[in-house]
Amino acid sequence: MNHLPSNLLPGEGSPEWMNKGDNTWQLTTGTLVGLQSVPGLVILYGSIVKKKWALNSAFMALYAFAVVLVCWVGWCYQMSFGERFFPFLGRPNVALDSQFLLGKAFSGDFPNAAMVYFQLVFAAITLILIAGALLGRMNFHAWMLFVPLWVTFSYTICAFSIWSTEGWLFKMGLVDYSGGFVIHLSSGVAGFIAAYWVGPRTVKDRERFPPNNILLMLAGAGLLWMGWSGFNGGDPYAASIDASLAVLNTHVCTAMSLLTWLFLDILFFGKPSVIGATQGMITGLVCITPAAGVVQGWAAMIMGIMSGSIPWYTMMVLHKEIRILKQVDDTMAVFHTHAVAGCLGGVLAGFFADPNLCRLFYGVQDSVHYTGLAYGILTGRPKAGFRQMGIQLLGIVFVILLNVSTTSIVCLAVKTIVPLRLQEDELEVGDDAVHGEVAYALWGDGEKLETANEAFSFQRNPEWPTVELKTSSNAPLESD
Repeated sequence: MNHLPSNLLPGEGSPEWMNKGDNTWQLTTGTLVGLQSVPGLVILYGSIVKKKWALNSAFMALYAFAVVLVCWVGWCYQMSFGERFFPFLGRPNVALDSQFLLGKAFSGDFPNAAMVYFQLVFAAITLILIAGALLGRMNFHAWMLFVPLWVTFSYTICAFSIWSTEGWLFKMGLVDYSGGFVIHLSSGVAGFIAAYWVGPRTVKDRERFPPNNILLMLAGAGLLWMGWSGFNGGDPYAASIDASLAVLNTHVCTAMSLLTWLFLDILFFGKPSVIGATQGMITGLVCITPAAGVVQGWAAMIMGIMSGSIPWYTMMVLHKEIRILKQVDDTMAVFHTHAVAGCLGGVLAGFFADPNLCRLFYGVQDSVHYTGLAYGILTGRPKAGFRQMGIQLLGIVFVILLNVSTTSIVCLAVKTIVPLRLQEDELEVGDDAVHGEVAYALWGDGEKLETANEAFSFQRNPEWPTVELKTSSNAPLESD
């Protein structure tokens, strides 16, 4: 120890159990995931919706991030990862005391403060993903109540059951590397169910809901994609070789998924859709998440092809044929991009999971746990492979049933206090009616000349020529 450089010697601020490299990596990956939400999804939501909903959509994401943070350190972290209270839930308690925060985390060589922060940004993005299904009509006051209730009574149960070392599905050996079940399947199902209870957008908005800024949408999508290096790279809780593999697999699968979706759009619709490619990017990110560090690179490529085609089929074909999918107004198609892709990733994780890679991640090695079906068949242990597939399917059923029930209860509880859906007159106006503000406050942008004159105390000279802006089709520019 005396031969170590002075900056590596243990001390009061750097205890012997702490690995400075791992602690740095954990804080970095947590910040990358945080940037996926703020500003990533804030930008994406604000730009992919109709102009009159840009501000409301972006602010739903920003509000969710803030309130989840307070709930997380107040009681939700301990309910998700703390002392066992029920088989599926931890005991509620605060995570604010320095004695606790500076102690060693339940896993990894870094303090609890880093773990609380890392897990916080995962909880926050889950609620923001749910918001994607509700854009363009949910009462903001109802959203303010929904977020803390859902993270308390739904997310904590799922996280404890699957990620806590005391959770019943964790003990069974469910493979969920970084949140395919806890985050994506949960948000996809919860968003769809919440959309059912909230109700649809106006008929006009459902028929025509053009993005107000596709270039800005791509900026948000880019932050989401690059931030996924932290999303999947931080879950080994160490700056390890497994983290490196997870990051590379994440990008390989995502690229294949985007290209597959793009190819299908060209093949069937004749044009390469930018929005479609973004959807393919998201499904690839979601699909690889439960398996990122426990599958080979070739498996990640196969998963990318499947995540770019199966959710494409459910969104473009089945959505138009299945009655319940047509009835529920899922604004951002969260059901397809997160529930379907999350289920797909969970199943494929059970099929492609490499026992050797699972040993690196989970730290266990036996002939029963963490053996993908493909490897079980190849190594003459099909029983272990089928067992893993059964556990994956059990996890899917559990997450679906949990989120259908808890989301419905939360929505009905909120509905007794405030309406879930905005009033019709508010739906016609959008941001200005809800917040008293608009996203694009430019002179002449949908405002009458009289309003501009009053605002600037400006009198127009009648001798000045009148200029009327028109589109290329000679139709007046739309104001919303």
